[in-house]
Amino acid sequence: MKQPKQLIYILPNLFTAGGIFSGMMSLIMSSEGKFEEAAWLILLALIFDGLDGRVARLTNTTSKFGMEYDSLADIVSFGVAPAMLLYQYCGVEFGRFGMVVSGLYVVFGAIRLARFNVTTMEIEPSVFIGVPIPTAAVFISILVLLYEKYAITMYLPLLIAMLFTAGLMVSNIRYPSFKKVNLEKSNFIKVLVALVISASLIFIYPIESLTVVIGGYLFFGFVRASIYFMKQLRKGKKKEDS
Repeated sequence: MKQPKQLIYILPNLFTAGGIFSGMMSLIMSSEGKFEEAAWLILLALIFDGLDGRVARLTNTTSKFGMEYDSLADIVSFGVAPAMLLYQYCGVEFGRFGMVVSGLYVVFGAIRLARFNVTTMEIEPSVFIGVPIPTAAVFISILVLLYEKYAITMYLPLLIAMLFTAGLMVSNIRYPSFKKVNLEKSNFIKVLVALVISASLIFIYPIESLTVVIGGYLFFGFVRASIYFMKQLRKGKKKEDS
């Protein structure tokens, strides 16, 4: 009877392994110049990343090992893989600047993961401090797919976007976590309608819709923090004047 219980602990870790494998395949695709495949593999890793934690909670098989394993998977799939994707895609043309941008993204991603592990432990956060590394990786991957689809050749904005996203990961800007969405009767219909509309748009225009959704999420926190900072400055000036 003990063996089936022990075997169920393997299930969430299998999804984590799938995420690492997807990240590794993305690295190989990037090295071979298959950038679209590399980007889609990072998105596949995101699906695995979403499943491993949920399966662990549903089966009550969360463990310290699983948390550490998941962090190591994230740095491969959402740190190294997107950094290599962007470097091979366009960063190599910018020499040392491209190297620095890709390197900083990985370093800041590792800092983001370490801070998350230390501050949250086993408690699900209601907000994220800084952009989660999977969100940052998806944003970079979607931008590459967008560039490929519309044959955009202005690559400097792409590197600046990665640098900006890397900075957001280690910032103190708060971003909403959708892991604790309030699904009471009063909110259920609103959430359902929003999901149906979003899913429809993503089905029709997958790359464009995801770019808008992820980009909007990133800028939402940045703009909200900027507004809060400006309000605090105004309060400080009023106190000085009085």
